[in-house]
Amino acid sequence: MTMPLHPTWQDIGLRLILSMLASAIIGFDRSARGHAAGLRTTILVGLAASVAMIQANILLSIGGKTAESFGVMDLMRLPLGILTGVGFIGGGAILRRGGLVTGVTTAATLWVTTVIGLCLGGGQLAVGMAATLLVIITLWAFQWLDIRIPREHRAMLVINTNRSSSSTSDLANLIGPAGYRARFHRQGRGDDAEHVRLWFEISWRRAEVAGPSLEILKLVNERYLVVSFELTSEDRH
Repeated sequence: MTMPLHPTWQDIGLRLILSMLASAIIGFDRSARGHAAGLRTTILVGLAASVAMIQANILLSIGGKTAESFGVMDLMRLPLGILTGVGFIGGGAILRRGGLVTGVTTAATLWVTTVIGLCLGGGQLAVGMAATLLVIITLWAFQWLDIRIPREHRAMLVINTNRSSSSTSDLANLIGPAGYRARFHRQGRGDDAEHVRLWFEISWRRAEVAGPSLEILKLVNERYLVVSFELTSEDRH
């Protein structure tokens, strides 16, 4: 189906139903994983894009024109404006706290849902459904692969140690054999005159499927008092 000069109510209903269905399938994955932009958000975004394209179809000036005239009409202004608006919504889904960035995949999901809604609303049903299938494969099937790819992780570790019996290189020597790297960041006052507080940036490579790294806390606790351990970079969707 392509964009007809005179869309019927059957055409409009089919486009809206397919837009809601495609958006709901995509949104279900986001809701099931506990992300902010879930089922209702993706449905609304996809439906809004579809309605906008249907409106453009209805409001097209067709007086004295044939179907071939679509080739010279500037039909890209509306979808480009819609994508720009969704960009602001997607930007709101991305959060950054220090070096930790979250919501990138959610923003991309909203963006691609909008594109699918534009396709379905414009009558390109085969393209829209094919894109929906590819999005589902990316979000569901590739998730299995993504969590198994080793990636760089970083955290800020704060320890309390004796002022006279420890050096900044001791921690690196302690956790190095386990695959962790420690870089001294700064030194501060401890709980009393006999102790100092040391900040280290810890880095390591591990796949997400391996779960949170708790072994480093066990190693460090054998020799030092751990004050805090805060992730500064993590792949969160």
